[in-house]
Amino acid sequence: MSVASSVLIPYASYLRVYEPLAAFPEPERTHWARYARLPRTPGAQEELRRSLADLLPTPPVPVPVHESGEAFVARLDGVVVICPWRTRLRGWLALQELAGQFPEPVLDAMLPPVVRVQVESDYERWLSRNPDARPWIRTAVWQVPLRWFALFGDEDREYEPGERPAGAAEGAGDAGAASASAAGAGADGEGRAPVLRYRTTMAQARRRLARALRALRESIDDGPMTEGLIEVGRWLEEFHPRALVELDFGGLVHAVPEEWLAADRSAAQLAEGLAALRAGDGERASEAYGRLAERWRVVRDLRFAN
Repeated sequence: MSVASSVLIPYASYLRVYEPLAAFPEPERTHWARYARLPRTPGAQEELRRSLADLLPTPPVPVPVHESGEAFVARLDGVVVICPWRTRLRGWLALQELAGQFPEPVLDAMLPPVVRVQVESDYERWLSRNPDARPWIRTAVWQVPLRWFALFGDEDREYEPGERPAGAAEGAGDAGAASASAAGAGADGEGRAPVLRYRTTMAQARRRLARALRALRESIDDGPMTEGLIEVGRWLEEFHPRALVELDFGGLVHAVPEEWLAADRSAAQLAEGLAALRAGDGERASEAYGRLAERWRVVRDLRFAN
């Protein structure tokens, strides 16, 4: 196994939508129906490994030449639901965000200008033929955006503890040790990283988002949280009403101690703050949101840790 294919790639979280087969036109519907019957389908780490491998050549390939035919597969009330990777489209969108995150000299060192110009040109041509395209997956690095938790309730939470690889040291409790342990898990078939995710129906996610927006608009002026919820709501409206919505902590499970994950109740904390807003208790709402924001500030700060 090559180095690129054996490395676990943190530290991102994902908001995904899984749609029923009926939501896809032919011939894509037939493709996904066959795909869902495969005995094994690749996971998120495999998609990330492939993307990393594309960055190793000179010049790098920041966006795949061809769109992925892979997807995540789940079941909702016994019905198969599909979340296409759409890696090429997400690569284009990620590059647009990247431009505002780094100084130009740093960006030039990462991705030569000639490569970026070609990628932008490819995207413009593709978008002219696919003006209604949208990703099924949203990604956030070193955090879960707090607005995402508004879509879920504590009852939607699914947590699975990890299993150390054989021979791993006991007592790895800090973030560095958690990351090192996770990096070994799964590379040779031993051990398993923890899983923390929320899953709910599209109908429930939309109802919760609408209630959250109403509580915010009736209590405080429009701000980043309100604007973020509006933008997420517009994205959700693009999908089938019987879809599944999933928030996956993804690679963040490798960045924080497992005890932190086991204790996390972020959706419940945000719901507590929103309930206080609806009850007119601004002080309690501010306290609940402050505790949640501080919890995630600590995680975001790991991005700058040595």
